[in-house]
Amino acid sequence: MNNIETRIIDFISEHHIFTLATSYNNQPYTSTCFYVYIAELNMFVFTSDITTKHITDAINQPFVAGAIALETSIIGKIRGIQFTGFIKKLEKKELSEAKKAYIIRFPIALLAKTTLWGITPNYIKMTDNRLGFGKKIIWESPN
Repeated sequence: MNNIETRIIDFISEHHIFTLATSYNNQPYTSTCFYVYIAELNMFVFTSDITTKHITDAINQPFVAGAIALETSIIGKIRGIQFTGFIKKLEKKELSEAKKAYIIRFPIALLAKTTLWGITPNYIKMTDNRLGFGKKIIWESPN
């Protein structure tokens, strides 16, 4: 699990939607995706059609960014995650494990033809104002 602090893992696991930021030819783009996080693999897993703009961008430029936010107007309760990482189409053993986790989280996915993608983060920054205004917890991959 690369020694990611428990508070980061817990926050990621409590949520199910992230904003994905991609870029290709200096043209940024964002999309919102349902995800499941597999802590043992340090991987966000989501489904998206290969023809979508964010996936075609990511195939051409696999270094992406994302954000998960807790919606609140109470400043002292603001929490969120920003991350960067590398995206790939899942295959073989990773695909099998990811599909099980994704279907447990989103059983409706059984009814759709899905292409699963994984993002392995190399940097995660968590803001948690409950620990003090603007308190940041940062994790970086040792690789």
